[in-house]
Amino acid sequence: MDLQAPLRRLADWLLGTEPDMRIRMVMAAFAVLLMALCIVVVLLLVHAGFGRKDWAWWWALCAWGGLAAVLVLIRSGWSRRLRDPSMTQWQIRYALACNAAAYVLLGPARGVTPAILSLVLMFGIFGMTARQLAANMVYALLVFAAALAAVAVLDEPGHSPALEAGHGAMIVLVLMGSTFIAIRLQHIRRRLTQQKRQLSDALERISHLATHDELTGLVNRRHMAELIGMEHQRCERAGRPLVLALLDLDHFKAINDTEGHAAGDQVLQAFARTVQATVRKTDVLARWGGEEFVLMLYDSDAANTLGLLERVRANVQAMALACGGRSVQVTVSIGVALSRPGEPLDRILERADIALYAAKSGGRNRVVLQGEGTPAAAAPAAPG
Repeated sequence: MDLQAPLRRLADWLLGTEPDMRIRMVMAAFAVLLMALCIVVVLLLVHAGFGRKDWAWWWALCAWGGLAAVLVLIRSGWSRRLRDPSMTQWQIRYALACNAAAYVLLGPARGVTPAILSLVLMFGIFGMTARQLAANMVYALLVFAAALAAVAVLDEPGHSPALEAGHGAMIVLVLMGSTFIAIRLQHIRRRLTQQKRQLSDALERISHLATHDELTGLVNRRHMAELIGMEHQRCERAGRPLVLALLDLDHFKAINDTEGHAAGDQVLQAFARTVQATVRKTDVLARWGGEEFVLMLYDSDAANTLGLLERVRANVQAMALACGGRSVQVTVSIGVALSRPGEPLDRILERADIALYAAKSGGRNRVVLQGEGTPAAAAPAAPG
């Protein structure tokens, strides 16, 4: 008989199905288990003749019952209305109070309570702030000071001023040492988290630099080739054309020569922004090299492609650029090709390049769709 399904249902009933709920329940259940084991130790010591039997069982019931109630509050969802749905602070302070009460009732064996105290404080190492840890230390000092005073006033069995002073010193050392270690671990954890975030940001920047052009922020040639290859395969499977356009800024060399390379960089950046603002979000623009760019249009036909590219051409011509106190106007020549069934990718790019040369030789500042009417080879225009 397969027991996995019934056990899974039982675990879901006990711990819940939500990940956050399960984490809270597991941690609270572990705290209850530790408290139960500590209770067993205390009861064994009482049974062996150490401590007050008249208080022990009432103490055990209160100690375990209080933390068990936390399980019910967490599992029922009631604790979600609190700032800390795990009720960690409440659990720790309740356990500290129970530990201080155990110090009073254990008689000559009360020296075991600092060990239990260290277990209680362990739960606050990662889940609380430094201020909360310090507040718990002060709270623990107060409840144990009250416990030491109660032992002295009630003259409990095994009471000795020198021994109580030693116990008190040990409790203070445990509290201070545990709090110091917890705060140091939190500092280390924060530093590691910060370093991890910085490393993640650095890796993200490196990844971006590996796939994007540093000047324009566009996809670079290598990454664009990968994107075009994947889209080409999807288009072949879907039976629709892949649309590729080559865009080349007219007379760009003259801008570099007369206005300087800084002005040329501004032109390239402005061109990239203008084209991206004109095309759809699904379309991909890449810097192919120098002043040449590639635009991949998703799910488009010849008519829509020419309409969109004509808007790109017009918007580029309308750009107002001020370089060195003078106004610079640029235009763009565009060659576009739609893939044919079974056509290799390099052939599509070759046809787009033929259309671009046709646009250049035809007077620049125009869009040419490579087709049957486009010359097989167009004489390249003057550099630019």
